[in-house]
Amino acid sequence: MESGPAIFVGAVFALFGGGLLVWTAVRVRQGEPVAVGVNRVASATLAGVAGASALALGMWCFTRA
Repeated sequence: MESGPAIFVGAVFALFGGGLLVWTAVRVRQGEPVAVGVNRVASATLAGVAGASALALGMWCFTRA
């Protein structure tokens, strides 16, 4: 019974992280800013790190299920 919340949270983090990474890659590829009013390299780097961290956290939650 305790694995249900871990699977749900893992799925949420994995979907968010994957979505953020895909969205960031598309924006960078099109040459558009990831965040308005911020340096393009810094915003893409920060979004990439946040997306990868969320994806890793989701995978870690799946190992705890």
